[in-house]
Amino acid sequence: MARGGQGLARVAVVVRAGAAPMWWFGVIAAGIGGVPEGLTGRRIGVSAGAALFLVGAAVVALARRKRYAALARGAARAGKYDVLQDRAVTVRNWRRGHRWWLLLAFAVALGSGFAVPAAGGSLLAGLGAGLRLKAAWIGRRERAGDLLLWVRVDWLDRRGGRPAGKAVKGLRGTGIAAGDAAPGGARRRTAALV
Repeated sequence: MARGGQGLARVAVVVRAGAAPMWWFGVIAAGIGGVPEGLTGRRIGVSAGAALFLVGAAVVALARRKRYAALARGAARAGKYDVLQDRAVTVRNWRRGHRWWLLLAFAVALGSGFAVPAAGGSLLAGLGAGLRLKAAWIGRRERAGDLLLWVRVDWLDRRGGRPAGKAVKGLRGTGIAAGDAAPGGARRRTAALV
C-alpha cells in the first residue's frame, strides 16, 4: 500500500460472510435429511434438530463478545492511506477460503439425517443464524458508537480469518458512511434518485 497504508476489511462483513451459505446448506440438508426415518424416527430427529438450531445459534451469537467489545473500545482511527476493501471482495475471499469446510459441513449434515433426521441440517442452519445475529450485534455497536469497525486484511489468516482471532492486535474505525456496507455488514441501501 502507498505510504504505509493498510488494506482493511469490515469486521461485520467477515462475520456475516458465512451466514448465508451455512443457513441455506443447513435448510437443504434438514429438508433432505427429514425424509428418511433414521435410527431415532422423524419426530425425535426434528425435535432434536430444533433444539440444536437454538443452541447453535445462541452459542455462535454470544461467543467472543468480550473480545469484540474490547477490540471495538480500543479501535484506532483509520489512516488517510488505508484502503477499504469492498463488501463483495471480503465476502468472496471468506467463502473461497472456507468452501471446502462448508461443503464438508453440508455433507456431514446431510449424512447425519440417516441417523437423526433433520438434526445435522438444523444445527448448520442455526450456526448460520448465529453468525447473522452476531453481525447484527456488531452493527448495533457501530451505530451506537457512530464508528464502523475494520480489521487489517493481513491479520486475517489465509482462509479469510476471524476478525477477533489471536492474530488481530486491534481494529480501525471510520465514519459511519465509509465503505459500501451498512452497519452490521449488509449491503448499503442507496436512496432512489427523484
